[in-house]
Amino acid sequence: MQDPEALGGLSHAGRQDVNAPEADAVFIPPESLTVATANQYVLKSGDTFIVNDPLGDITGRDDGLFVNDMRVLSGLRLTFGGRAPSLLSGSVSSDNTAFTAHLTNRPLPPLGGTSTPEGVIHVQRVRVLSGTVLNEAIELTNYGTSDAVVPLSISFASDFRDMFEVRGLKRPKQGTIEAPRVENGEVLLGYIGLDNVARRVRIAFSPTPTKLLADRADFSVQLPAQACVSIYLSVAVKVEARGAAAAGAQISEPTHGTSEAHLSQIDTARPRVGRAAVRAALVDAHLVMRERRRVTARVRSSNPLFNAWIERSLADLGLLTTDLATGPYPYAGIPWFSTPFGRDAVITSLQTLWLQPGLARGVLRFLAEHQARENSAFRDAEVGKIMHEMRKGEMAATGEVPFALYYGGVDTTPLFIVLAGAYVARTGDRGLIDELWPALVRAAAWVSGVCDKNRYGLLDYQRASDGGLANQGWKDSHDSVFHADGRFPDGPIALVEVQAYASAAFDTMAHFATLRGEANDAAGYAKRASSIRQCVEEKYWMEDMDFYGIALDGHGDLCRVMASNAGHLLAFGLARKERGEAVARGLESALFHTGWGVRTLAADQARFNPMAYHNGSVWPHDNALCARGLARYGAKGAAVRLLQALFQAAVNFDMRLPELFCGFPRRRGEPPTAYPVACLPQAWAAGSPFMMLEACLGITIDADRREVLIEQPMLPDGIDWLEVGDLRVGDASVTITFTRVAGKVVASAEQGDVRVVALL
Repeated sequence: MQDPEALGGLSHAGRQDVNAPEADAVFIPPESLTVATANQYVLKSGDTFIVNDPLGDITGRDDGLFVNDMRVLSGLRLTFGGRAPSLLSGSVSSDNTAFTAHLTNRPLPPLGGTSTPEGVIHVQRVRVLSGTVLNEAIELTNYGTSDAVVPLSISFASDFRDMFEVRGLKRPKQGTIEAPRVENGEVLLGYIGLDNVARRVRIAFSPTPTKLLADRADFSVQLPAQACVSIYLSVAVKVEARGAAAAGAQISEPTHGTSEAHLSQIDTARPRVGRAAVRAALVDAHLVMRERRRVTARVRSSNPLFNAWIERSLADLGLLTTDLATGPYPYAGIPWFSTPFGRDAVITSLQTLWLQPGLARGVLRFLAEHQARENSAFRDAEVGKIMHEMRKGEMAATGEVPFALYYGGVDTTPLFIVLAGAYVARTGDRGLIDELWPALVRAAAWVSGVCDKNRYGLLDYQRASDGGLANQGWKDSHDSVFHADGRFPDGPIALVEVQAYASAAFDTMAHFATLRGEANDAAGYAKRASSIRQCVEEKYWMEDMDFYGIALDGHGDLCRVMASNAGHLLAFGLARKERGEAVARGLESALFHTGWGVRTLAADQARFNPMAYHNGSVWPHDNALCARGLARYGAKGAAVRLLQALFQAAVNFDMRLPELFCGFPRRRGEPPTAYPVACLPQAWAAGSPFMMLEACLGITIDADRREVLIEQPMLPDGIDWLEVGDLRVGDASVTITFTRVAGKVVASAEQGDVRVVALL
């Protein structure tokens, strides 16, 4: 994933492209906001998402309403008499379908009567996103003993900035922002991009405002004592290519499941604004999320807090999953990465494979469809590579950034093959492999071709153009790979964990080739896998540190740096047993383990910084892979402790693990330290508890044998029992219960068509 810092950081100065609101006696201009909120709330539907503060406002900093990587609404603010209401609470529903803010009034100035004291008017904002339409209900209740006249204003604006502009990139020019106008009781905003794509925004209200301006709607709400009045708002966005751009433009339309109930999302006959519109949108959103949960096995335990973490993680995965033509696909994260990423989707699919294999199927088909068919230095593309990132915004379309379809990831291609192998083992679906076989062969050929150019037969990378990513592993910030003295290495660079992926990929291809009766190819793939494993043991092992170095540079010199990358060797079984055990001990030491999780970099290494993006922070997905590796090399107790640490961290993050957090050591009475611009939610962070839980329970599913193998299951402290229900194995299902008995965890299963073998 791209380092936000590498792209100039975040923009905290939103550009105002409309005239300032006019001042009048009551509806005075809103107070200027000078302090950014620490909390943000998100909703998503397809390629549309909104980020707002606890009040429900959009401030124009790093928030907004986005469609296809463009901010189409940069300002949305509710005020009373020009003042912001007081916040009672703001939250998103447990299934991520609606945002609700509870507010109350500050003292209101007299308007044809007496003044209204503070705290007597309750304001509830309920917001839901369906397709490319935002619907909101604003309900005002007067709990006072006197009637009130409430001067309410809703201000709005759009700067029509591309996502990369919002993240801090400067552009020499921009398309045409049309002057906002009022037409037929609605406000119309528009932008014609340099990609010749029109973005149209239509803002409607019910009832009709007392006064409607191009940037503000004013209401004089007559609110009798003990009475309730509602105001409704809708923001509808339409994106359409113009002229010659129409033929080749990637215009995202709302996508939905197969259920007929979802069709109301695009039913133009339903009310655009009002109570019925809000209710219809809520029904749509609930149905979509219910469908997401229906295809996932159930996990519940004796611990309510652990259950809340699991439920929130599943809800976040449901929110981020988008129905594409090829099947469900988990977008990487909100706000910066709400788009298809290759590596993130593969890792997320591996994390959740045992619970919902359908996600992996959708990911594999999408990535195969967008596999590189030609070479391009600008896009870091070579025939056979699997994409790193796809963007649909203006700057991507015009070539200002190379991410319309970008291939600058060295690890996504072997991981694509690994996921295919894991998917078949989990499901027995060899038909998909037959469908994907040409793509798998091309991917393996690309990996082989790169390895053949390396002096040691390793998989390495070096960006092809200055506009691409300098580092192309999962730690893709510019300073994440270095020598022991802090020097940056010359390329090409062969990351240690990438060799584990490559070796596993060749083993997978050898297995597939054997099944297809291609013995010669199978032998060739197996030889490549063995050669990589041998080379890693010879070139990366640091005897004096009992650890593997992070990378080999272009001169064949080892970057003698202790990083969490080595944990991935364990996750994919590359390391020798005794060396893997040594790495496990290192990962659990105070150099790595903060008490909240494992750092990306040992604390005694050059460039260590617990606040850095990749050089000392804690990444949940990285920890999940480390936990998988710990369990694989006999350190299941350490894996359980890691699960426990991440669970405790999640409790402090409102039951939702962020993309990353700072790697400061744990101190009594203090929560983990947040990383200020981390995505929340993030797909592979949300998927992390499931990979860790799978490792701790020792679950392996063999679809061909219709069997679930359980090896020495363990549970975190505070959980006496845990149930995995409706676990699909082939065309059957099973429910397995893990119970703590006399200091051990025992597994029991209901009678059925699935064989459960427990090794305690």
